[in-house]
Amino acid sequence: MTTNTLKTALLLGLLSGILVIGGGALGGRNGLYIGLAVAAAMNFASYFFSDKIALASYAAQPVSETENPEVYRKVAPMVGNLCQRMGLPMPKLWLIPEDSPNAFATGRNPAHASVAFTTGILRLMDDREIEGVVAHELGHVLHRDILISSVAATIAAAITLLARMAFWFGPRGDDDERGGALGGILMMILAPIAALLIQMAISRSREFDADAASAKYTGTPYELISGLQKLETYSKRIPMEATQATAHMFIIKPFSGRSLGNLFSTHPPTEERIARLQAMR
Repeated sequence: MTTNTLKTALLLGLLSGILVIGGGALGGRNGLYIGLAVAAAMNFASYFFSDKIALASYAAQPVSETENPEVYRKVAPMVGNLCQRMGLPMPKLWLIPEDSPNAFATGRNPAHASVAFTTGILRLMDDREIEGVVAHELGHVLHRDILISSVAATIAAAITLLARMAFWFGPRGDDDERGGALGGILMMILAPIAALLIQMAISRSREFDADAASAKYTGTPYELISGLQKLETYSKRIPMEATQATAHMFIIKPFSGRSLGNLFSTHPPTEERIARLQAMR
């Protein structure tokens, strides 16, 4: 079992436990059973459909010779060349209709990988910078980070939804139900925080490793350095409405302008990433 496979199994178990315990806090015995059922369903959906869920949440459109052919002609050759260098199969390509520049990779393994770009990143960057970004995302595919990233996004979204449900429904306080008002309040506060803390734990070192892969397989760190500088600047000028559950998937944290989101950093500081890349020269 690989390290990332083990991490994925532990993550599924931990987050499933939160769902079960949260269900019990909200609805007592019946809530616990519901939480268990939801956890089982989410585990199945997270493994097989997390990539589709993530892409659908941003209205991603397929990129092929017949669908978005101009984008395909622009990015497919460089993706194909990088895949040959890395020994990877060609991933599916997707376009997100979003002005804010960003990109992410998803899928359960290299054979079922997808790379998505926003329209903003393709307009903003030149070909060399796009190649640096593509190599970074393929680095996540190469290191098999994409499954744990996608699973975390799906289950974190489910936990956040359960926490919000606590506000509307809450515990009823029947004798056979263990939940109380305090349990519901704690669930609303702690579940999103737990999900975000888990995202932080799995994201920060992965970004450094993917940055290093970009420098290695493009032959220079400067393509990605230039790309990260532009992303840092323009993602703040053009905010993106990304959910906290999926923010860790992007190459750079989507800037939404909301102060609450800034409390939870799912990425290392861009300045530190650039400094490490500069040291590779």
